[in-house]
Amino acid sequence: MAGALDIALVQTRTPATAQAGLDHVAPLIREAAAGGAKFVLTPEGTNLLEQRRDRRAAVLSSEDQDVAVLGLRRLAAELGVWLLIGSAIVRSGREGDDRAANRSLLIDDKGAVVARYDKLHVFDVNLPNGERYRESATVRPGDGAAVADTPWGRLGLTICYDIRFPHLHRQLAQAGASMIAVPAAFTAPTGEAHWETLLRARAIETGAFVLAPAQGGLHEDGRRTWGRSTVVGPWGEVIAKADHDQPCVLHAKLDMEAVAKARAAIPSLTHDRDFAPVR
Repeated sequence: MAGALDIALVQTRTPATAQAGLDHVAPLIREAAAGGAKFVLTPEGTNLLEQRRDRRAAVLSSEDQDVAVLGLRRLAAELGVWLLIGSAIVRSGREGDDRAANRSLLIDDKGAVVARYDKLHVFDVNLPNGERYRESATVRPGDGAAVADTPWGRLGLTICYDIRFPHLHRQLAQAGASMIAVPAAFTAPTGEAHWETLLRARAIETGAFVLAPAQGGLHEDGRRTWGRSTVVGPWGEVIAKADHDQPCVLHAKLDMEAVAKARAAIPSLTHDRDFAPVR
C-alpha cells in the first residue's frame, strides 16, 4: 500500500512477572503514541522474561488471563494505535504439554487480537562462551507461518531465532508481506556478531521493511540481551537504530512505496526454479 507510515519500536528490559512487565512497557508505548506513531512494536517476551523453569511455571498465565496482554490490549484501544506484542510467554493450551507458547499478538486500534503467531524455531544452542540454551525444554514450537493485514500493508510475523531461517522470510514476502517483524531477545554474544547483518540480509532478500524491536541489558533471570533495536528498509539500508541496550523508543517513518521499487529493481521473489536435490 502506498503512503508513509509512522512507527515506533519499543526497546525494553522486561522483568520476570507479567504485572511488572506491563508496568515497564506501558509508559514507553504511551511515549511512542505521543510521538506520533500509528503502529508500535514491542520485543520478544514483552510480558515477562524468566528462563528458570520453576519460577516461570509459577507466574505463567493463559493468553486470555495474562495481566500484560489484557492491559496492552486496553492500552492500544485507549491510544488508538496498532500494537504488535512482539511476544508474550503464555500457556500453550495444548493438552498433555505443559510447555509455554512464545506468541506474537497483533492488536488493532480497537484492542482486538487480529493475528497470532507462535515461534516456529526454538533456540537450542551451545554458544562458544559456554552459555547453553534449550528453549525447547520450556517452549512448544509453533507449526505455521503467519501474515496479517494492516491498514498499511501485510505484516509477516517472526520471532528472534526465526531470523536465521531465510526460507521463512521468503515465504512471508511471497505471501504479500511488505513488512516483517522480528521482535527479539538476542543474546549479547550473538547480537554483537550477527544481529544487524541478519536483519539487513533478510530485508535485502525479501524487499521488505524489517522491524526489529529488542530486549536489552541484564535481566532478573541472569540473561544479558543485546538491544540495538533496528529498522531496515527494503533495499537493505538501516533507517533507524538504537545504539545501546537501554529501554527506549525508536521512531521511524516508512515510505511504503519503497517496497514495490525494491522488488521491481531486483525481482528475485519471482525467480524461483525447481532443481534436483543435493546428493
